[in-house]
Amino acid sequence: MPRTRKRRGIPGSVTRRGNKWAYAFDGPADPLTGERNRIRKSGFESEDEAWEKMAEAQAKLREGQLTKPSKRTVTQFFEEWFPKMRTSIGSPTTANNYETLARAYVIPVIGKKRLQDIDAITVASLYEHLLNSGRRRRDTNGEMFRIWQEVTGRGDEISARELARQVGVTHDAAYKAMRRFRAGRTPTDATNGLSKKTVRSVHIMLRSAFADAVTWKYVPTNPVAAVKAPSPENRSHRTWTPAELRRFLTAVQSDRLYAMWLLLATTGMRRSEVAGLRLDGLDLDNGALAVKATRVVTNGKVRQGFGKSRRSRRRLSLDKATVAALLTHVEMIQAEKATWADAYQDHGLVFCWEDGRPIYPDTITEWLARIADRLGLPHLTLHELRHTYATTALRAGVHPKIVSSRLGHATVAFTLDLYTADIPELDQAAAQEISNLFLGTPGFGADAMEVTLEAA
Repeated sequence: MPRTRKRRGIPGSVTRRGNKWAYAFDGPADPLTGERNRIRKSGFESEDEAWEKMAEAQAKLREGQLTKPSKRTVTQFFEEWFPKMRTSIGSPTTANNYETLARAYVIPVIGKKRLQDIDAITVASLYEHLLNSGRRRRDTNGEMFRIWQEVTGRGDEISARELARQVGVTHDAAYKAMRRFRAGRTPTDATNGLSKKTVRSVHIMLRSAFADAVTWKYVPTNPVAAVKAPSPENRSHRTWTPAELRRFLTAVQSDRLYAMWLLLATTGMRRSEVAGLRLDGLDLDNGALAVKATRVVTNGKVRQGFGKSRRSRRRLSLDKATVAALLTHVEMIQAEKATWADAYQDHGLVFCWEDGRPIYPDTITEWLARIADRLGLPHLTLHELRHTYATTALRAGVHPKIVSSRLGHATVAFTLDLYTADIPELDQAAAQEISNLFLGTPGFGADAMEVTLEAA
């Protein structure tokens, strides 16, 4: 029969069970239910060892390092985490990406493991597996390119509809793929592993998930924090030159949405921010606007959002040409509203159809591609138009802090990391500028230095 012992002034008890001893004491009550959280551990050789280990556990509890032993699996944790994560993350796109990454690449590999068994070695091994053999989806883009390349290599043509039928994708996906291929944007050969960029995204998601697990006292520490994420290769972004951008803006001057194109070019706003820009966010008398609402496409549906982060919600100063274009645009909107009268669907948006209906964000992307086609310009996505703004501003000498703030980036470091590969000449200019400061003038060369040293 078990024998339980207590000691005066010490919370908890120890119990003898056969030849072994166990301890038990009350931890913090469940914050939602108020139920008692009894912490137990057994298998000790003596009563003194049980008392000693219980004292250590209570000390860890006070320091926030103790978690209640649990058989909760990684899968069970994620199923609990997904809905809570969605309420805490402001961006529905980020929330969807997190869940997709977890379901595609984490749960199938380590989902059956106990959450409390996940350590840094497990996480590092997961990343190694994903880099080597983590691909779980068909490379439909590569399949489309191989078919397109074979057909066009014979001098024939293939329709988007036929390409879609052969590969088993939507007509829209095939149409956009063919447009990329014609523009020279061809896919690289797919391997069985994921890209470093994707594994890094898995790392960011896992770090966030385990941070919550620590907060919830499911695990004592975050094992992901001890693992270094793979660093993706620096990739230069496709951008337009200032001359190409001027050519584009000249071509769209008569476009009904000229103000939208000009705003994208002069501010670097995200597609979702322009699509969600509201009339009550304009402060044209003071040459500014407020970026506070977004319209994001998630799984084919548009969601109203409030920016990716706190820094995404920002006030932007505008140049005089953009202010003038927006004033003209707002006058046009008011005239259209009067023309449509009761049939006008007023959503309070700056950029919309003539009857007030919101513009589907993907449609703006499609318009940009068609205009570039017509003008013979390199194909850019709207995000690459944003890159064009950023690199042009940095090349022009605008302070990185200002560029970062206008783009709504979380940190200046992120901005610089993102665009350093695109502007190597800035690094060279910085080297020369510092040299000029140290050596006096640009003409201060090796010969002059030798003379100076000899004189010394």
